[in-house]
Amino acid sequence: MTYVIAEPCVDELDRACVAECPVDCIYEGARTLYIQPDECVDCGACEPVCPVEAIYYEDDLPTALRPYAPDNAAFFTLTLPGREAPLGSPGGAGKLGPVGVDTPLVAGLPPQGG
Repeated sequence: MTYVIAEPCVDELDRACVAECPVDCIYEGARTLYIQPDECVDCGACEPVCPVEAIYYEDDLPTALRPYAPDNAAFFTLTLPGREAPLGSPGGAGKLGPVGVDTPLVAGLPPQGG
């Protein structure tokens, strides 16, 4: 199990969780952030600093947000538009930088917030 970033982060992109993560496993897409499940050490440091309460332990995801668990993992296993290969486990978001694309679930959402 791991932590998951869900819909409340879409179009928010507050990076407080990125600054708090001791293993640099939170990656930036175009509209949201994603936690690399193989790099996450389940410390939970990201969860309390999220200002929009978008981060959940996978087992604690509310029913409406459960699709975000496989979607979060898919960010690293799918070949996303504009990428030549899946991201896999790059070994740190800081050295990779913003990826600039999202999964189909996130990309297909209408603009969030207001």
